[in-house]
Amino acid sequence: MAMTRSSGVVDWNPTFMNAPPAVVPGPLSRSNGSGPHHVGGFGATTSPLVSPTNTQLRSQKRTHNLAGLESSAGSGDDIEEAVELKKRPSAPKRAWKRSKHAEMEREIKNLRDQLASQQSSSPTAPPPLIKAPDTASPTISNLQSNLDHYIDSEEAVASLLDLRSGLEGGSFLRSPNGHIHPARRIESVTLQHDRVLELFRRFFRLFHPFMPLLEPEKPADHYYDASPLLFWTIVSVAARHYPSDKALLTSLSGPLSRLLWATLADVPQSYIVVKALCLLCTWPLPISSTSSDPTFMLSGLLLTIAMQIGLHRPSHAQDFARFRVEFREEELKDRVKTWGAVNAVVQRVATGLGQPPSTFYDWTLEPSGADEINYHLPQEVQARLTIERFCNKVTKAFYSNRSDPVGLVDDNQRSSLTDFLARDLEDIEESLGPNLSAITTLYLRAASLHFRLSAFFDSPSSKDYNLHLFALWMATSSFLESVFELETSSGSLLPFVTNYILQMIIAAGFTLLKLLNSFFAHHVDLAYGKELFTNAIRAIRTISVATNDLPSRLAEVLAQLWRGGGSGTKTEYGENSGIDSSLQLKVRCRMSMSLVYDSVWRWREEFQAKGRGNLETAVKNPTNPDTTVESSTNPSADPLLVTSGAMGGSVTPGPSNAFGESNYEVFDPLNWVLDGVIEFPYGLSDTSGMT
Repeated sequence: MAMTRSSGVVDWNPTFMNAPPAVVPGPLSRSNGSGPHHVGGFGATTSPLVSPTNTQLRSQKRTHNLAGLESSAGSGDDIEEAVELKKRPSAPKRAWKRSKHAEMEREIKNLRDQLASQQSSSPTAPPPLIKAPDTASPTISNLQSNLDHYIDSEEAVASLLDLRSGLEGGSFLRSPNGHIHPARRIESVTLQHDRVLELFRRFFRLFHPFMPLLEPEKPADHYYDASPLLFWTIVSVAARHYPSDKALLTSLSGPLSRLLWATLADVPQSYIVVKALCLLCTWPLPISSTSSDPTFMLSGLLLTIAMQIGLHRPSHAQDFARFRVEFREEELKDRVKTWGAVNAVVQRVATGLGQPPSTFYDWTLEPSGADEINYHLPQEVQARLTIERFCNKVTKAFYSNRSDPVGLVDDNQRSSLTDFLARDLEDIEESLGPNLSAITTLYLRAASLHFRLSAFFDSPSSKDYNLHLFALWMATSSFLESVFELETSSGSLLPFVTNYILQMIIAAGFTLLKLLNSFFAHHVDLAYGKELFTNAIRAIRTISVATNDLPSRLAEVLAQLWRGGGSGTKTEYGENSGIDSSLQLKVRCRMSMSLVYDSVWRWREEFQAKGRGNLETAVKNPTNPDTTVESSTNPSADPLLVTSGAMGGSVTPGPSNAFGESNYEVFDPLNWVLDGVIEFPYGLSDTSGMT
């Protein structure tokens, strides 16, 4: 350290930190009173006045003293004193260490008490999910005795998290590079790291091809850090038909639903939440009635949130934020792709539920509207978005007439609109080319079925009535054939299809039920139609993910209506039978899905009113649609024909099912039919006259 005195002003030179100590003679040691002593020297340079702290001065003095002691030729006692002085930490540091150790001990004691209380209140303690190696982290029993070994801070944190999780031993898996992988928990559901990795691989292998929105190369921890809602949504989707834990999806339904609404309560929302909502609307949590289905409501929130954060203007996101936002090229492409996925999901949800869509197809999603390469969607995504835009055009053309009470287009315009949309569909098929993937082809066939279902609204007196019915038959058979092609010898993708595809399979099944039990049956191959219908019910029951969920109920409705309606063998229609009004619908407000709602209504009248749609009977002996085979008395004899649950038959509210819902409704928007009917199904006084 150097100090200069100039004009009565003392200047402090901070170069003392690097200056070598000066050696001056003088007494040092208490033993012999002689030896060299290190002190700071004065330099000749001048610098601005800088006042060192007391801690710096003490540290500098201690360093000089230690250097002098070690360099002295004193006795062994001097050397030992120097070593002890060097090892001895400062008083503030010792106090800080003691405080941290005491705090850690108190926290460990509190966590032990909490763990003991949890174990005493529950019959069995949760088992350890991951047993880390003995060298990874100590167990609870020897945690306190080994506190001195916690040199690595990550090790201490991992052990404390073990205690907070209420798990014995190490539930943190250490990778070869030393990184700690924690178990993931949502309420009472805990998944070990290996299970999480398996579920993520399963998601990207089986479900991701239907909705290519996420990035498979990113690890599971990335999605958890980005959004716990997205992480658990991926896990719930992958848990569908999960052979290693068949109850996992049901266990996740409640916690994930509460996490969803808690996340949506935060304003504003994040870009990652939009992706989570896309997946939840594509593969909803299992339900048993439409009244408890939040999918349509979530689809509206999905589009609103996406527009609120500016996804529809991806290059001008700063206009929707409080600060300037700039994206890299990859981020901009991902936002454009996400905006396209949002519109596709919203369109499919609306089509499958028979509701008007709230999509927003603007310049951003135009194939030729953007010259920038960042606005170009991947080929598969662009093809599927084109298909959904056609579905939107069909909905607006047939079901958005402001002059009609239910929105149906005038009969005089229906035929010309049908011809125009048919040419439009042909152009789309030609533009997409013949090399479409099986999944994109499936979406295209579903759009064709959505288009041709408008035939049920045609007047029987129209000149093209038979022609439109035949086009509906072709669209139905082509769609179901595409569905069955997902089952191959190397594996089946059928159990993992989206909820939209499931809804279209149900619509196809009810279409065959109508056509094959009407005058139209003599114009088609009846044996082929029966085979299609039987396989359609098999497909619906295969897709069912939980006991007594909505797909299994609707499969039972289809089977009961098929067996009770003639099974395609009615003899009252001769070969020369004329056109009648047997295919007309009473429910006409649900667009292309009106057929499904109309059929469920008729099932209530024909089966529940006569006491034939009994829940207990259906559970024990599910209806087999194949009339050549009697219904199995053993439901396990044919797993494809056995419903996971059964269709409800009792109207009086009974015990709730696994989803917390009453087990007698299918399509609750029609439950007004049952209002005031106390003795139903044994009497139907309030609904008399309906056929």
